[in-house]
Amino acid sequence: MPQNYSSISTNYPNKTIKIISIATILFSLTACNTSEINPQLKTNSQALKVATPNNQIQQKSQESAKVENLTFTVPAKYQAKTIYKAEPSKTEKVIALTIDDGPWPKTTLEMLDILKQNDVKATFFWVGSSLQENPEIAKRVVAEGHAIGNHTWHHWYRKMDEATAKSEIERTNDLIYKTTGVKTSFFRPPGGYLNNGLAAYAKSQKNSVVMWSVTSADTDPRAKYQVFVKNVLRDAKPGAIVLMHDGGGNRYRTVKALPEIINGLKQQGYRFVTVPELLEMP
Repeated sequence: MPQNYSSISTNYPNKTIKIISIATILFSLTACNTSEINPQLKTNSQALKVATPNNQIQQKSQESAKVENLTFTVPAKYQAKTIYKAEPSKTEKVIALTIDDGPWPKTTLEMLDILKQNDVKATFFWVGSSLQENPEIAKRVVAEGHAIGNHTWHHWYRKMDEATAKSEIERTNDLIYKTTGVKTSFFRPPGGYLNNGLAAYAKSQKNSVVMWSVTSADTDPRAKYQVFVKNVLRDAKPGAIVLMHDGGGNRYRTVKALPEIINGLKQQGYRFVTVPELLEMP
């Protein structure tokens, strides 16, 4: 018995040291793991990342972008006016491409690709019912820096009372803002009809009624796309507003014409601007 006791008391310090060492290691590991789990032990920026879900951060960024985004206001001298073209300085060969009736599946996306490849910004006049069907395409149009105008909800040509005209325009304005965060005071009447009540209502809201001075005539069902190119290059003038379409039907010919129109105008020395930019020029 004494021999066993002596043996036990001799080994006890070593075991104690081992137990203390193991406990120290376990405590260190626990502390490390706790700092990873508990965001309060992180830096402020790290804690923010843990505390704020990514989707909330993205949502705040998008909301901020909307606030800073595009509000297309009309210069005072063009408010409640009908505009066909601008009169820039003679040395300024600028021209505005405008594209109606979208956003439209496939065609709008193809035209966006062409515009991006050529570093050209255009002005898109949207139909509310088309926007309702293609909100993601609309978001891309805005994200890539193009200007936006209102082209009514139904694209009706018929005569309307004030209440109907107001609904056609304001319903579309509301959806443009809800979908993209954009507010616009630029309006184009479908078919260019100025006496059916739409233009009168738009002017009562101090909108600019934007017509055109050059048409590609791309709604002609019999014409080849080369005719669209010829029409634009022939009639282009400094300050011109060019009419084309991405929606309202099959616009594959317009897609084919667009690169040649852009290249031809560039060879003539033109610089491309949006309608809001055109009207801001002295």
